[in-house]
Amino acid sequence: MSNGQARFSIDRRIRFLQVVVLSTVAVLLMSLFFFQIIKANEYVRLASQNRLRIIRIAPPRGTITDCKGAPLAANVRTFSVNGYPIDLQRENNIKLVSSVLIRNGIPVSEEDLKKIIEKQYSAPYRAITVASNLTFAQAAELITDKDFSEALFITPVWKRTYPAGNFTAHAVGYVAEITKDELDARKESSYRGGDMIGKNGIEAWYDEDLHGLPGEEVIEVDAKGRKLRDISYSPPHRGSDSILTIDLSAQRYAAELMGNFRGAIVAMDVKDGSVKCLYSSPSYDPNPFTWGISNREWAALTDHKERPMMNRAISGGYPPASTFKIVTASSVLENKIVTTKTIVRCPGYFELGDRRFRCWKRSGHGPENILGALKDSCDVYFYQTATWLGIDRLIRTAAKYGVGEKTGIDLIGEISGTLAGPGWKKERIKENWYGGDTVNYSIGQGYVLMTPIQLVRAYSAIANGGKMLKPRINSKAEIEFRDLNISPEIIKIMQEGLLEVTSSGTGRRASSFGVQVAGKTGTAQNAHGEDHAWFAGYAPAKAPRYAVVVIAEAGKGGGAVAGPMVGKLLNFLINGNKYAEPVSSSPRTE
Repeated sequence: MSNGQARFSIDRRIRFLQVVVLSTVAVLLMSLFFFQIIKANEYVRLASQNRLRIIRIAPPRGTITDCKGAPLAANVRTFSVNGYPIDLQRENNIKLVSSVLIRNGIPVSEEDLKKIIEKQYSAPYRAITVASNLTFAQAAELITDKDFSEALFITPVWKRTYPAGNFTAHAVGYVAEITKDELDARKESSYRGGDMIGKNGIEAWYDEDLHGLPGEEVIEVDAKGRKLRDISYSPPHRGSDSILTIDLSAQRYAAELMGNFRGAIVAMDVKDGSVKCLYSSPSYDPNPFTWGISNREWAALTDHKERPMMNRAISGGYPPASTFKIVTASSVLENKIVTTKTIVRCPGYFELGDRRFRCWKRSGHGPENILGALKDSCDVYFYQTATWLGIDRLIRTAAKYGVGEKTGIDLIGEISGTLAGPGWKKERIKENWYGGDTVNYSIGQGYVLMTPIQLVRAYSAIANGGKMLKPRINSKAEIEFRDLNISPEIIKIMQEGLLEVTSSGTGRRASSFGVQVAGKTGTAQNAHGEDHAWFAGYAPAKAPRYAVVVIAEAGKGGGAVAGPMVGKLLNFLINGNKYAEPVSSSPRTE
């Protein structure tokens, strides 16, 4: 190819590129002219007359069921009364809308309406909810009102309901209207004023999954607010369903067993950490939070003595009393302070300096080794051996058992309890640690505090051979654990001792209900009244499946009150039925 031909080819390509660039620019200029000049008046008119309306479509929340499919949190269809701020705030419309609602049995005053608009306002053309929870009949009657369509319209919505009521309230939780502070903390989320949000339990912990994503419908309306045409529509996306490890039938039985006692019952699978029962007493009905709570209901829920909204299973810190003796026993064995052959004589008291610490059995137990001390719950044995051990080594072992740390259960409101110790006492109470503090600590009294969920995890670790499981309520949550880091030989001694307790010791009543239990009684001193009753155990003793812990506030005796509750619930979980109490053939006497 000659030089002239090559130059001609290059020039032709350059001209082609120039044409392409000029054409692209021309198209852009024509588009700008079309939208900004030709269509400008139409868009300005639409904006000036506020003819675009945006309707937010709340998604149905994911359902919550127990491990057998029984509904614990479901959705029902109700209707809401909605309006647009731009329409509601027009002259005389506040008064008109208030009168429409009032004469149809919905008590919303003009002042109330102004507050509702202010609370939910985000844009003049975004619909807000004026009234909710209407039945189909109420909605049908309302729309026949001659003034209804001036500024209002009806939308169907999903409302949360809790079929199991108070039986699973602390585990499932509840939803209620989002607060301003919660909105401010979720500025980048899809939440808006008037939305329902999880406040407690599983509803709060997994709120992001359960909530779903709202949809949106954009429409054009005429000057009277009547729909002219659809602009766009995006459907809502339902929240994810949740299947819990909780067994509703076990929850019902736990409530029956607790009766009028304040306290908690927790049952956990010792192999995977799944919580089968988590019942706190007294409980409450979560439904009013969704549908509207009365002053009387709120007063009952905030009772300072009963505290029904407190989840005692994870938020109640109690002295663990003699259930803690497994920690002391583990520590003195681990640190080679004693062996199974070491004997401590119990005369009914232990003297330290000029102080005398009593055993629960005033006459004493006589000579005891570690297995006998667990069986008889001999305080003196643990006083003496803990004094030999020292508080620092005892605290290190207690930390292994999870004392003073949250278990990580997937529920809102868990506390860590109190590990305590010399540093803690110096910082909190401004006092030194004394030998008497160690003596009290050794039997689970004094400054140490544990929650029922912490205690059931500790006993599960003994039952399963040394795995400290993370309790879980969502069946999809991963199984997590850490090594207890206590030798298998020591764990075996603990298992033997706990079996002795329920075979011939202080907790033998727990094994009277259809299954052999291994466990420990506890009677915790209570500065405000009668002693608290504890029992922690697992079954079957030789091949453990479940661990159960009961705390009955002011229950007095762990063996007499809490032990039978544990035995009955373990029998129910393992054998699938309630224990049938034998019918006495002897005549009743008063």
